[in-house]
Amino acid sequence: MPELKDLMKIVALIENTTRTCRPVEHGLSLYIETDRHCLLFDTGQSPLLAENAAFFGVDLKKVDLCFLSHGHYDHGGGLAAFAAINDTAPIYMSRHAFEPHYHGPERYIGLNRDLLLDSALRDRFRYTCGTEKLDDQLTLLSPGRDKTLDMGSAGLLTEDNGRLVPEDFRHEQYLMIEENGKRVLFSGCSHQGILNIMNWFRPDVLVGGFHFMKHPLDDELLRYGKMLSAFDTTYYTCHCTGVEQFAFLQPLIPRMHYLSEGEEIRI
Repeated sequence: MPELKDLMKIVALIENTTRTCRPVEHGLSLYIETDRHCLLFDTGQSPLLAENAAFFGVDLKKVDLCFLSHGHYDHGGGLAAFAAINDTAPIYMSRHAFEPHYHGPERYIGLNRDLLLDSALRDRFRYTCGTEKLDDQLTLLSPGRDKTLDMGSAGLLTEDNGRLVPEDFRHEQYLMIEENGKRVLFSGCSHQGILNIMNWFRPDVLVGGFHFMKHPLDDELLRYGKMLSAFDTTYYTCHCTGVEQFAFLQPLIPRMHYLSEGEEIRI
């Protein structure tokens, strides 16, 4: 059994809820330490990322790789704050991340395209497509497989030839880390459908949001919970899962835990 210091360390720097005195925002940012990497997965929506990292004792200068799960403001809005502290780490995102994204026809929720005007920052962007194995520990995975369950677009839109159309979330990607004999998958919002993602990748541990926060507490959600419980997976969920939805599902899924801002887990 690995000692605590040898286990993967995950600290929630940004999340919708907290058990500390720190402020929160709707968003997600996770700091991850493996035996050979210091990683940042998503950046929240503001400079709160940098403030919380300092408060929780996380040195963002140590980060050697940064990943954006998808191109929404609440996951990439803290990029500038991170880049002001760390001027070396490559930033991996889907090649579709900077495409325009909307919640309804008027509310823009995409990344700040002014980031592309900063040549030094732009040179650090690494655009991904499909599966990219970075080393024998880290793999970036993209959607594109057949879906067993269509979760819809939840009112989210993108542009196609000047028209707003329902999102297909092609800008979403997932980070798989293999360490200590476990496959740990990180998913920001699981817009492609958490059950599809589970069927595609079947990780030992999944960390991220399920995007159930607006789903009614009904028989359909119970059905989803039963399907998730059938996987031999431990879940650390957060952000867009929804606090009420988590409480509703947790009795069905004993291996599901909530990860709040400021909490540290070891895997």
